[in-house]
Parts: sequence; structure tokens; C-alpha cells
Amino acid sequence: MTERIAKYLARSGVCSRREAEKLILQQRVTVNGKLIETPAFNIEGTEQIRVDGEKIAQPEQTRLWLYYKPVGLVTTHSDTAGRPTVFENLPAGLPRVISVGRLDLNSEGLLLLTNNGELSRALELPQNAWSRRYKVKVHGTIDKKKLADLADGAVVDGVQYGAAKVVIESEQGSNAWLSVTLSEGKNREIRKLMKSVGLEVARLIRLSYGPFQLGSLKKGEVREVSQKVLREQLGGKVTL
Repeated sequence: MTERIAKYLARSGVCSRREAEKLILQQRVTVNGKLIETPAFNIEGTEQIRVDGEKIAQPEQTRLWLYYKPVGLVTTHSDTAGRPTVFENLPAGLPRVISVGRLDLNSEGLLLLTNNGELSRALELPQNAWSRRYKVKVHGTIDKKKLADLADGAVVDGVQYGAAKVVIESEQGSNAWLSVTLSEGKNREIRKLMKSVGLEVARLIRLSYGPFQLGSLKKGEVREVSQKVLREQLGGKVTL
């Protein structure tokens, strides 16, 4: 049985399938020593596959980890600006992993990590509609109606954002803590939505992604999700 090489690379945890296609088009992938120039290339899985000269191991059992990303790390494998990355700061002993979506430099909290790029892609798809819940500290004057209106979606700087459910948890002077639940999670979405209603985000913590919770994890800590829970939550989304 054969499969497309981009899918194989994704299952091996190299990157997402889309990123694998880019690597192939950049002529950075070889199969048995031969440069591959198109993603429309099938393999059996017994070949020797290299990316940038590095041998790629065969896909392993799909695994998923919960990680408390601290502030100050970028969610990328390498950063052109030289900033510290999530993947440079993970605890020792983890295999090659990629993230499910991202958290920006100044955000913290739950980041899902997996060794299967196909799983990462499946969990990011908007049609899966997995909610992301955040605890957000804001500064400014609260307008309850404007916050409530975000539940109908919003257009900010020409970009359409989906529904955002906002609950005010506490207020003290010009500061407040909000609970914000999104169904999409576009780039810097909460910061842009809050700015559109006159609020500045001072702290942003992701508490959950779908059924997976930050719970008692401490900053920089990683915890693996059991195979039993993976099968219960993800069995229909990807081959485990």
C-alpha cells in the first residue's frame, strides 16, 4: 500500500502536510538519494527518506502532549529574529513534535504537541469546531453590550471573526478578568477583538483546547495524554 510522501512526512512528525508539500517544492526532500520535485509522489514506507539531509524515521504510534507554554517563547522550530522557541525549551526526552496551532510570543497556557502532523491538521480544522477557552486580563472601560455583541462575530480591519463568548469574571477599577471562548482561533484574534471594543490585553492564558485542559500544569511542564483518552476523543478524526 502506498501513500503520498507529504502525508508520510506529516505522520512522521516532521511538520504538517501543507508544510511538507512546501519542503518538497523547495527540493529539500530525497527518497533513496533521489531529489523529489513534486508532492504527487507515492512511497511504500520502506524507502530511505531525508529532509535537508536528515534521515526521517518511520511513523510511530500517534501521541499527544499537553504543554504549558510560558510567555516569551515563539511557537516555531526556528526564528529568524533569534528569539527563543517552544521547541528549544521543551523538557528532554520528547520525540520530534509539532504544535497544534500556535500561541503568540506574549500569550501563555495550553499548547497541544503531537508527533503526527495529520493529527495536528485535523485538530486545527475550523469544521471540527473545537472551542478554545482563555482567561484574559484586560485594561480599559468595559462596555458590556460591545462584549456581548462579539457573540455574533465581528469584522476587524477587514477580517471576519467568528463568535466569541465573553464572560466578565471580575472587575477592579480599570482592570478586569474575562473568560473568552472561541471556535476558531485566528492569529492574535483575542487581542484584536478586545482592541476593537476599547480594551487592551494585559495577560492571556489558554485554559483549554477542545476536551483537553491546562489543569494543574505548571509553566514549561509537559504531560502526555493516555492512549485510552486519545482513542475516546480522537478516534474518528485520525488513524491512531
